[in-house]
Amino acid sequence: MAASHEEELLDYSDSEDVAVPSTDAKAATESDDKKGSYVGIHSTGFRDFLLKPELLRAIVDCGFEHPSEVQQVCIPQSILGTDVLCQAKSGLGKTAVFVLSTLQQLDPIPGEVAVVVLCHTRELAYQIKNEYSRFSKYMPDVKTSVFYGGIPIAQDIEILKNKETCPQIVVATPGRLWALVREKHLKLNALKVFVLDECDKLLETDMRSEIQEIFRATPRQKQVMMFSATLAPETRKICKKFMQNPLEIYVDDETKLTLHGLQQYYCKIDEKQKNRKLNDLLDTLEFNQVIIFVRSTSRANELNKLLNECNFPSIAVHSGIPQEERIARYKEFKEFSKRICVSTDVFGRGIDIERINLAINYDMPADSASYLHRVGRAGRFGTKGLAISFVSSEADEEVLKSIQERFEVDIPEYPEEGVDPSSYMNA
Repeated sequence: MAASHEEELLDYSDSEDVAVPSTDAKAATESDDKKGSYVGIHSTGFRDFLLKPELLRAIVDCGFEHPSEVQQVCIPQSILGTDVLCQAKSGLGKTAVFVLSTLQQLDPIPGEVAVVVLCHTRELAYQIKNEYSRFSKYMPDVKTSVFYGGIPIAQDIEILKNKETCPQIVVATPGRLWALVREKHLKLNALKVFVLDECDKLLETDMRSEIQEIFRATPRQKQVMMFSATLAPETRKICKKFMQNPLEIYVDDETKLTLHGLQQYYCKIDEKQKNRKLNDLLDTLEFNQVIIFVRSTSRANELNKLLNECNFPSIAVHSGIPQEERIARYKEFKEFSKRICVSTDVFGRGIDIERINLAINYDMPADSASYLHRVGRAGRFGTKGLAISFVSSEADEEVLKSIQERFEVDIPEYPEEGVDPSSYMNA
């Protein structure tokens, strides 16, 4: 049985004092003639991938008509079992690549885990599990389970030991999964596919050692797929150590990673002016949903309390909240019951909530990679969006400078007269 501290090996991005490792490095691209942020004239449909009828039916139900660029490039190779290393900006459907390709290849056998997907936060694991549920709705023999810390490990053990409930697909965070594997509650000897989502975050933190141990418990012959929006050259080298002759897909170079359709501004203000400025923005801006990023759990609680006192009904999400409550709040925001969310970087990566079109950095992120993941919450899959960052110190100014240099983008000061809603609100 795992020790209790092993169930809390997540949410390193919530640390009050630890800086996120910088990945500010120019990335190489495979070619100079990339298409841009998404395909303008679609020449490919999902039917062209020759997917199972059950999958195509679910894709239609989800309202997807054409694959994104990253899906066009990756899915044909990934369904053939090729190892894939993919960097593509936020909001272009990377999750659907591995969900669809693993479901396409899966021949479900009761009691046998064939696919493992690892990610760095519980919310992201929960979201990926839901994506599998959406796309496998017409595949009744396919079972997917999600395992993460914060809930009794005995529940996971009960699921795994029963052949009727044991999943073929496991989505998990590394700490909990390693505990299950180490104590031999989860056997990976029949594993066919090993996926890392937000692989740079997983391999650049304390979680790397657990991932290596899990990897060693899997068969040598398997498919390995890794995805992220940011992949520094040194991280790519680490990723490829897990792979055999991978297909490397870098959709757009680093300078194109900022999202098309996303307007970006900064406000230079003193720390003590942040609350007033935030109130003004929430009063004057039109938005569907807004996510407000802060640097620590205590600031998330304080700001959330203040917003509610000012009649802005918001919720806070961070690692200090009990797991069941965190997932409940995530669902509340996802389902549009709440329009304002205050979050630490636990929501900075991978979380896909379609109606977010305003992202505010109440506190500047630690580096340009974190900035890209945060603002990627707004303006996903080619939609419009608005990102505003509060700059209140010399350190903040340095981060802003590094963002502009890395992505070759000019981020202007937020205009006094505001911005035209039609420039960031979809019709």
